[in-house]
Amino acid sequence: MKTLRLLTIVPTALAMSLVFAQTNLAQKPTIQINRNLQADPLVLKGKSGGTVKSNCGNITTEPNQVIQVTESLPYLRLTVESEGKPTLLIDGPGGRFCVMADKYSGGKPELSGFWQAGTYSLFVGELSQEKPSFNYTLSISQQTNK
Repeated sequence: MKTLRLLTIVPTALAMSLVFAQTNLAQKPTIQINRNLQADPLVLKGKSGGTVKSNCGNITTEPNQVIQVTESLPYLRLTVESEGKPTLLIDGPGGRFCVMADKYSGGKPELSGFWQAGTYSLFVGELSQEKPSFNYTLSISQQTNK
């Protein structure tokens, strides 16, 4: 009887621990950004694209990156590089913005200027129909010169 009870409890406990571990792995850590950016540029990597069709390309249901701007910054630049056709969807205190590549940014989605304090969810989308996702590099910088 004790063996049967043990065989019921162990798989249940294992399943519950996997569910909790999965939840923790799925959440992206929030990256703090302030006037004293330790590494400039701060470089983050990931996979672009997703299964959700939006006006900013195919994106994931959860943000690729989350940043917390701890104080208003007079200048901050975000740039995405990828082999595909990446987009950058930013959802923050000032609204929701889609950034596409253009000739001024060298064919890379880039947004720069004043950033107010708050939490920003960043979705790196993909426009390419050839492949659903690509590796991307997101650079965050406070330098005005490239």
